[in-house]
Amino acid sequence: MVDHSAPGPDAVAAGSEDPTIGEVSEGRVLRTILARTPAGRDALLGPGDDAAVIAAPSGSVVATTDTLVEGPDFRAAWSTGYDLGWKSAAVNLADVAAMGARPTALLVALAVPKDRRLSFVAALADGFRDACAALAPGCAVVGGDLTVSATLMIAVTALGDLEGRAPVTRAGARVGDDVAIAGEMGHAAHGLSVLFGRFHPAGTAVPVDPALLAEGEAEAIAAQVRPVPPIGLGPVAAVAGATAMMDVSDGLALDAGRMAEASGVTIALEQAALGAHPRRALAGGEDHALLATFPAGALPPGFRRIGSVVPASEGAPVLYDGEPVGPLGWDPYRDAGADVGT
Repeated sequence: MVDHSAPGPDAVAAGSEDPTIGEVSEGRVLRTILARTPAGRDALLGPGDDAAVIAAPSGSVVATTDTLVEGPDFRAAWSTGYDLGWKSAAVNLADVAAMGARPTALLVALAVPKDRRLSFVAALADGFRDACAALAPGCAVVGGDLTVSATLMIAVTALGDLEGRAPVTRAGARVGDDVAIAGEMGHAAHGLSVLFGRFHPAGTAVPVDPALLAEGEAEAIAAQVRPVPPIGLGPVAAVAGATAMMDVSDGLALDAGRMAEASGVTIALEQAALGAHPRRALAGGEDHALLATFPAGALPPGFRRIGSVVPASEGAPVLYDGEPVGPLGWDPYRDAGADVGT
């Protein structure tokens, strides 16, 4: 169980000096990070050299990368440094898990404005450390890069080990398979709607006032800024015979469509299986649930059925109770200008 109430304060140490990034050396920033991020289980050579060396027992490495940029991807008023470290780790760990792999290491490149405090970077490192410990034990930050920039950017490369299994791609769904999900759907989207609807006056993000939150809204915001994807269920799905799998990052409707098109099928979702708020599930994806297909009746523990794979229908990669689904979900090239992303 992850404690979302843990504040992850942006502090180096109680009562210590807290200079800005522009006032300290790269070495001090690096030492601050490394002091808070223990070595990973698979790191044969960790931080401190020109590159890290990571064990790959299976002989193959899963690799993925993702970048969070202040503005289109997050608002500083809504997220602490700890939140951003956690989320940056979680979204990349989910991509590794979606291939059926076990995460082994993270490489982190930070571009931080000069006026940010050293405590912010310390909290960021704490978020990375705690996300790895909670979601993917044994995985850790093993290296990266530091620079300064007018815009805060966090770029993460995640590595994983398939442990001798074949990767589970999004292209293997077969007619007759069950469609299943592991993790939450729609909570992060609800949190995002609360943030934009109540803490974004005149187009500017302001800090969240807990006194203005209704029941359940604090948890929804936590799901948005500090998601808890089911990382351990990626390898479980692979062992159970998943035919296709992917991380739901941009909304169930959009990502199921990607899986359907890659597999040459149509995915038929069932309203009754999507909970009390099906539109949130269809349009919102930053819970980072795992969407997978399995041979009928072969779902492993942790996955629940939400539909089936049917023959491809012209122009309708995704059906919702038999009807084609419209353009729901988050496409950064389509939607970034609308100021609706995180």
